[in-house]
Amino acid sequence: MRMNTKSAFALASVLTLSLAACAGDEGDIDTGDEDAEDQTEEDANGDGAADDEGGEAAGEIESVDSITIGLVPATDSATEAEEENAEALAEQLSEALDGFEVEIFFADSYQGVISGMQSGDVQLVMSGPVGMIQAEDEADGTPILQSIRFGADTYVTQWFTNDPDTYCLDEPVADEDGYLFCNDIYDEDSGELAEYGPMGEDALELIEDGTPVAYVEEGSASGFYFPQTQLNELGVEVDPQFAGGHDDAVLNVYNGDFEIGTSFDDARTNIVDDNPDVGEELVVFAWAGPIPNDGIVASDEFTEDELEVLTDAWLSFADSGDLDEGDPLYDVYEINGLAEADEEALDVARQVYLDFGDE
Repeated sequence: MRMNTKSAFALASVLTLSLAACAGDEGDIDTGDEDAEDQTEEDANGDGAADDEGGEAAGEIESVDSITIGLVPATDSATEAEEENAEALAEQLSEALDGFEVEIFFADSYQGVISGMQSGDVQLVMSGPVGMIQAEDEADGTPILQSIRFGADTYVTQWFTNDPDTYCLDEPVADEDGYLFCNDIYDEDSGELAEYGPMGEDALELIEDGTPVAYVEEGSASGFYFPQTQLNELGVEVDPQFAGGHDDAVLNVYNGDFEIGTSFDDARTNIVDDNPDVGEELVVFAWAGPIPNDGIVASDEFTEDELEVLTDAWLSFADSGDLDEGDPLYDVYEINGLAEADEEALDVARQVYLDFGDE
């Protein structure tokens, strides 16, 4: 279910739901004794042996009564489809945790979900890499997983424009789906994109100081942190305007409200159903990155053992890397799979975040 920020945080205090079943239920323990009932009574009185290796609480989440996953929708507010997809994801995680209660909270911004983790109303944050670092720094969270898309654990910011005459230093070329690129980002002969990394920086230097840019929002790695860092390094000063979502940033440039904007690659596909010519009207002319993929951060309410339980639960349905439409994780954020968080890779996002903190 979707809740706004205020109502979700208020409601979270009364959403204290108990564990559906315990790992020590009678019938789940092989005692090796003919009198299983007597053995169960001994365990209840503390006289019986502990479960295998891990003790009585092995495999359980006991530090919290329920888990709330904090998400940020692609647009200003979650659509009905996004809500349904998120609920399906919550049910899938709950099932992997043997029925433990899992809820969904949609915030209006990345800071909203981080604030939820700070207050104890959100236990898992799904966020971009800078949001992950922010949750670690500001809410004492622990990054536990990162997304895999198309077999890769990195992605890029794409700079797009409705004015290719200004920002394309060569002739735009179309990929097999008709989406236009310039400045050597796409090789028409090989049919391949360039390797992830900074591209088109000569074109970015053509941006006049004070030009309004349709950024996504202030907490977005690909929609603000990385492209703004790139401009800072180039000495280009722009007027940042925040659209609120990746789709909105694309639409703002598509509709002519701005001449350039940023998003993850390739957010043009998100609005193509309603705007079939978006791939022709908007040309991707530069990249920033590479950026470590988004992921999942767990709150400091969990013990080390519980973090392992959570990680294993997610990986039980997402480590294949081949999730597609119909899989809840893919339907929520187009994630093909998950892998354990790579702290070294996240250092790239950490440095960008810290550099902004010094400004």
